[in-house]
Amino acid sequence: MAKATFGAGCFWGVESAFRQVEGVTDAAVGYMGGTLASPTYEDVCTDRTGHAEVVQLHYDHMQISYEGLLRVFFDIHDPTTLNRQGPDYGKQYRSVIFFHDAEQERTAQKVKDELDRAGRFPRKIVTQIVPATDFWRAEEYHQRYFLKHGIAACRTH
Repeated sequence: MAKATFGAGCFWGVESAFRQVEGVTDAAVGYMGGTLASPTYEDVCTDRTGHAEVVQLHYDHMQISYEGLLRVFFDIHDPTTLNRQGPDYGKQYRSVIFFHDAEQERTAQKVKDELDRAGRFPRKIVTQIVPATDFWRAEEYHQRYFLKHGIAACRTH
């Protein structure tokens, strides 16, 4: 199994959308990219830890490629808004791809550049492409939030 980590706004909807993708074998919500070890949701919500709300995926690369996951990522949120998705704002809601190796970095940059050149979005893509750091799993009440609360899965963009 391969691993991918994305931040695209509130992690509940992002997790729900990726769980619908064939080849994704597991998804967990959490925090990445900040300075505080073992952050809580309350810590991250202060917008002072530097963490993004993320979804870490495990996927079968024989069923879906990393590039395929990137295309889903860009389809489910607005990658042109800085530190904001819908009504949620702050650095924790930034659009970010945390790459786990050099190949993921190259592929992420390639897809981002292709989408910008093609004019896929009305504004320039502001998605960060940065190395993965420690993944801090979010509290259990955040995992599979939509499923636990009977909320229909949706695509956010």
